[in-house]
Amino acid sequence: MADIALALGYALFLWWFATGAILFLDGLPKRTFRWSMLAATVMLAAALAGLAATRDMTGAQGAYIAFTCALVVWGWNEMAFLMGVITGPRRTPSPPGISGLARTGHAIAAILYHEIAILASGALILLVTMGGENRIGAMTFGVLWIMRLSAKLNLHLGVPNHAAEFLPDHLRYLESWFTNRPMNPLFPVSVTLATLALAWLGHVIFDPLASPHDVAGHALVAALLALAILEHWFLVLPVPVLKIWRWGLSSRSPRLIRSARLAAGRASLSARHAIPSLRRRS
Repeated sequence: MADIALALGYALFLWWFATGAILFLDGLPKRTFRWSMLAATVMLAAALAGLAATRDMTGAQGAYIAFTCALVVWGWNEMAFLMGVITGPRRTPSPPGISGLARTGHAIAAILYHEIAILASGALILLVTMGGENRIGAMTFGVLWIMRLSAKLNLHLGVPNHAAEFLPDHLRYLESWFTNRPMNPLFPVSVTLATLALAWLGHVIFDPLASPHDVAGHALVAALLALAILEHWFLVLPVPVLKIWRWGLSSRSPRLIRSARLAAGRASLSARHAIPSLRRRS
């Protein structure tokens, strides 16, 4: 049990710290972005090398290294997106009056290059770990990709909380493709399937015959999946998410912080109004 608790705690801390660090760097003046991306790219190369070096490591240490390296690869993509380095061919808000498939097509165009970069990163991870027995890195990146894609789809289809307070000024146009609704048909499907996957991971973790590698690796991935499910619930529940990463947002100007707090307050109020609707639906 101590090994499982250690893995859960490590994944939780890394998720919280990495997210806050990226938000902090994104809030610095734009002249610093090139240096942040340079450092992140060096870390990306080191992470890919680490994944290659540990592809045959079947101990708990190999699981931790592969998990951490996969998070670094994911973090590079998040930084490139939030800093506006890799987004999409469309960088303007949604035209007024547009709806349906045309609106969805424009939304895809706004993040197209980012999605391609994520797929390319996943392909690199599969390439450098091909033939190895340590699959924790690929599993970690796969969970991040699937759950983030699900979150983006839910934001587009409609939820009461948009987490728009985390968007920098140069990406504010993305808000025009968010939809404000108490619920959308995809949300319960996303959460249910993710919860079933989490249950399967739990079955592997508590299998008496599981190796230390499987226990540690699957516990790390399970913690990340549980956090991703929690982030999905943040989209519909009145939770003050802003407070979790207040330190990460401290690099932004006071005006942006006030704007973020106002946006978070409006989102929380909207979510509170949405809860009776969710109960009636259930």
